[in-house]
Amino acid sequence: MAAQEEVLIAPSVLSADFLHLADELASISNADLVHCDVMDGEFVPNLTFGPLVIEKVASATDVPIDAHLMIHNPDRDALTYVKAGASIVSVHAEASTHLHRTVYAIKNAGARAGVVINPSTPVIALDAIIEDVDLVCLMSVNPGFGGQAFIEGSYRKLRQLQALCMERGVCPLIEVDGGVCAANAKDIVAAGANTLVAGSAVFSASDRAATIETLREQGNEALGLRCQ
Repeated sequence: MAAQEEVLIAPSVLSADFLHLADELASISNADLVHCDVMDGEFVPNLTFGPLVIEKVASATDVPIDAHLMIHNPDRDALTYVKAGASIVSVHAEASTHLHRTVYAIKNAGARAGVVINPSTPVIALDAIIEDVDLVCLMSVNPGFGGQAFIEGSYRKLRQLQALCMERGVCPLIEVDGGVCAANAKDIVAAGANTLVAGSAVFSASDRAATIETLREQGNEALGLRCQ
């Protein structure tokens, strides 16, 4: 897998106005991914939406869907989200009993497979799966609610993850989810990320497209310096 040449921006629709979802999606049409946070009220203390909403999102935008499954039984349900139209389906290492099997089931179904770890889960938890995944997502807030502040210890975990990837010779997308904004985008990418999930920072802006471009420019600047 080749190294990511540009930073990807993935606005999280968790912060969107669901009464006007088609318009909200149109306002982020210059994004690289649409990040959809699926929550079941069990794995995290919130309930959002399921595959039917993913289908509607897929029908309303040409931007690929990045489905983040914060659910209790991803081994059972992951393929439902592939069928619904997600291009990337990510499951939590903490929730998956058969992580390797589920990763390959997602890939064999035609989507890219990602693994997510919570702030309290160490990077070493990825040791046995890092060579098999297309994306690793580090949660930089405790999952369940949007609008939280970035956990500063995430920078250390990003550096550890980047070191693990270099040691194994793999280049998955390294995504950061939680508290991402214009003030920290450069530092996050400098520490090792190449994909930024931004919810409140994008959807609270009057010009979402411009905010996406700002995040992308800042991320690419840091990525360029990192690669020198």
